[in-house]
Amino acid sequence: MLYKKIKIAFLYIALPILVLFSFKASAQYKSFILSPKGDTLNIVDKDNLKQGRWVITVGELRGEPGYDEEGYFKGDKKSGPWRKYNSTGDILAVENYSHGGKEGVQEYFTFLGDLERHEEWKGYNPDAPYDTIAVYGEGNNVISKYKLVKAEQYSVPNGDWKYYSAGGKIIKIETYDHGRLLKNAEDKTTVATTAAEEKKEPAKTKEILEYEKKYSKKKRKQMERDGKTGL
Repeated sequence: MLYKKIKIAFLYIALPILVLFSFKASAQYKSFILSPKGDTLNIVDKDNLKQGRWVITVGELRGEPGYDEEGYFKGDKKSGPWRKYNSTGDILAVENYSHGGKEGVQEYFTFLGDLERHEEWKGYNPDAPYDTIAVYGEGNNVISKYKLVKAEQYSVPNGDWKYYSAGGKIIKIETYDHGRLLKNAEDKTTVATTAAEEKKEPAKTKEILEYEKKYSKKKRKQMERDGKTGL
């Protein structure tokens, strides 16, 4: 009897708090959902931007099995680790994002939970006004020059991609340099050797020289922090 009275008293206290929280959240967000544990999920703010923790269910499509994924959005862009699960809750992938694009190590698993593939990606920050990319010579892996481009978020393979057998052994390794697939191990050595031998950097374009002259390193760092171009 005493337990029943305590339970009723708790409900009288908890329900108003939950209603008050829901009212406050509804005034702050355009939409959201509450998890069974009471966590606020799938927030869409007043500017129609996804924020905070999200849980997304993707149904089966054209014979491809469905999956669930969870992670965080920041300003409508995926940020940090995201995990994918199959319909029975087994892990399928752990992906890392920055500014909405893949960044760092990505890992993919078999339905038994064994590591199937390891990828490494390089993401570029769209908040910086400009980005410098390398241009390679035809038929080789030697950088011939650099090109200045207006920065937009994009990601490219950069580093080692490892493929595993069912027994967990590495059966294949692909090495990328900023999106460029190196043909074999010798290609990787060639890039390192060339960089060591050529102390003089490849000639910079007129646009890059003007950009570096106009903005000091200190000012460029400030621009990258606050996203302002100053133009």
